[in-house]
Amino acid sequence: MALIKEPKNVDMSTKSTPWTEKELADFRKLMNEIKRKNSKMKERSNLKNSKAIKTAS
Repeated sequence: MALIKEPKNVDMSTKSTPWTEKELADFRKLMNEIKRKNSKMKERSNLKNSKAIKTAS
């Protein structure tokens, strides 16, 4: 990993505030939806790959 040089007159430091319970719940919900979609896509690709292997044999 390389260091990022700060441009002149720009301060790249950030001060983050803790998430509220509502924001945290929304984030967790979003991440669970993304994980579910990704697992469905993996299942579909595995199914397609297994069909392709069977037809090739």
